[in-house]
Amino acid sequence: MRDYEGVDAATLAALRAGEDELSAAAGSRLTVHADADALREAMADQLYADITGALETGGRCNIIIPVGPVGQYELLAERCLRERTSLAEVTFILMDEYLTLDNRWIDESDPLSFRAHMKRNLLDLLPEDMRPRLIVPDPENLSAIPRHIEEHGLDFTYAGVGITGHLAFNDPIPDFANADDFAALPTRIVQLSEQTRLINSVTAARGNIQRIPHMAVTVGMKEILAATRLRVWMNRPWQGAAIRRMLLGPQTPDFPASLVQRHPDFSVAATREVLALPEPGLR
Repeated sequence: MRDYEGVDAATLAALRAGEDELSAAAGSRLTVHADADALREAMADQLYADITGALETGGRCNIIIPVGPVGQYELLAERCLRERTSLAEVTFILMDEYLTLDNRWIDESDPLSFRAHMKRNLLDLLPEDMRPRLIVPDPENLSAIPRHIEEHGLDFTYAGVGITGHLAFNDPIPDFANADDFAALPTRIVQLSEQTRLINSVTAARGNIQRIPHMAVTVGMKEILAATRLRVWMNRPWQGAAIRRMLLGPQTPDFPASLVQRHPDFSVAATREVLALPEPGLR
C-alpha cells in the first residue's frame, strides 16, 4: 500500500480501510451476499417487500430503479405472477437512458437500450392489468420526472455505483467544487465521461468503447436523494474502491456516490468480493 499520487488524506484513509474496518464503519447499513446470483435474488426479494409494503400502507409505490445488476426484474415478475401481486399502482422511474448525438433516445432495437430491457424483462412478462407504469427520463421533457416526484412523492431509490462514483449517470463535473450544488442537480442531459464509457464497454460491449454512446439523459442527484429510502447495490469486483469512497471518504462532487452519506435512510448490499481491499496485483 505505497504509491498514491495526488490523493488527499481522507480519501487515502478510505481506500486503505480493510474489510473489518469497512464493515464496522458501515454497521447495519451494509449487507453482504456470497456472489452476484445471491445479490440478484436479494434485490428481487427486497423490491417485492418494498413494493408490497408501500402498497399496503399508501396504496401506491413510486421508485427509481437502475437496469443493473441484471436478472432481478425477471425474478420479480415471476414472484408477482406466482403470488398474483399486481404492480398496476407502481410507478418505476428508470434512472437513465442512452442518447444519440442529437440527444434523442437510442432506438429500442439497440441492445444497449435500458427502456427496452425493462420492457422485455419485466413489463412484457406480466399481463397488461398487472404491469407497472414505466417513466423514462425524456430529453424532450426533462421536467416530467421532477414534476411526478413533487406531485406523488418518492418511496425508494435503488442505485448502483459507477467507476467514477456516479449514481445513474451523474458523473463528476470538472471544476464543480460545491457538494450542496451537485446534490441539487436535477434530471438533465449529460455527456458521459470517458471512464464511464470505457467501463461500460467492458461490462456491456466486450471492450468495444466505440459502441458506447457519448450522451445520456439521467435523473439528477436531487431526485435520487429525494427518496424516503435509498438502497445501493454493488456486485462488481472493481467496486472495492467505490464502496470505500462512498461510505468512508469525504463528501465530494468528485465522487458523487459519497453524497449518499447525507441521506437519513440509506443502505448498501454488496457481494463478498466487493469488500476486498482494492490494492494492485499483476495477474
